[in-house]
Amino acid sequence: MNQELLLNTCGRKEFIGTAALDTIGLVIAGIDETLLNNMHIDTSYRAIGILTSRCGAAGQFMALDEAVKMTDCKVLSIELPLDAKNWGGHGCYCLIGSQDVSNVREAIKIAIRLTDKYVGEVYTCDAGHLEFCFSAQAGDVLVAGLQAEKGKAYGFMTGSPAGIGLVMADNCLKSAPVDLIWQMSPFFGEGDVSTHWSNEVMISFKGDAGNVKEAVMTAREVGMDLLKAMDPNVESVTQPYFDSL
Repeated sequence: MNQELLLNTCGRKEFIGTAALDTIGLVIAGIDETLLNNMHIDTSYRAIGILTSRCGAAGQFMALDEAVKMTDCKVLSIELPLDAKNWGGHGCYCLIGSQDVSNVREAIKIAIRLTDKYVGEVYTCDAGHLEFCFSAQAGDVLVAGLQAEKGKAYGFMTGSPAGIGLVMADNCLKSAPVDLIWQMSPFFGEGDVSTHWSNEVMISFKGDAGNVKEAVMTAREVGMDLLKAMDPNVESVTQPYFDSL
């Protein structure tokens, strides 16, 4: 049997689909009330959508951000678990909710479909990884997960090992007039966004859409140059898409 078909076949009613970077989409039609009351998400929604992965976050956030914009769902929780499998960073654990399970199901279907596109700006090799996102108009997921400003242009970059991320961040902020939102290093997080001990430096920033895009592209160029000096086999996990924006 085709391996890709096998990976996307599951008889569980909660299963929606899978995508790159060990990403899976799930839906709980009516979550146990006792469990819900102990999940620290402050909601009465019983229909819960889940987008979760071993690796990456920005690409999944972009995908889910678009999905939430298209459906009547509310962002409930965004977390960055320290994971990344064999790399130096994080995975993601995202929850959305609605009174109508069909809305949640549709949102997670959209997010799974778009994840393979948006993780195209995640680059990996044995020596480390790079991750980027750019949104001309940030929505609720980017606000909740990465402290973007709703409706404004938003950029994010991370580089691993952490020293490469710091040089990327420096060049990124010098390349265009953007406003830094936060910076995170292996020990220091920011508010609810934290991946302590991950071997990476991340920054997020906002500003004019053209300037934000230029800053992200600069970070990508610098990161690729430095990571390839350690390992020439740096590749996108799917297909790069920034150059077509």
